[in-house]
Amino acid sequence: MAVTKVWLDESENECTMCGACEATCPEVFEVPEKMVVKNSPKLELTDEIVEAAEGCPVGTIAIEYDGSGKRDNPM
Repeated sequence: MAVTKVWLDESENECTMCGACEATCPEVFEVPEKMVVKNSPKLELTDEIVEAAEGCPVGTIAIEYDGSGKRDNPM
């Protein structure tokens, strides 16, 4: 599966600004105040993006696979 989109989803919880995502995959995430996905993120870093999402303590990193048009990873 290819990551086609990654975003901050605060529909259930808010980003705690812990910085874990940036520490795991700084090519895609940064945490100046709240987590943001960088412009033109390196979506080919699938393993690192998934690791960052799984390591997010509040589940605010959303991932879309293969252009599904929806969040495909659990919160």
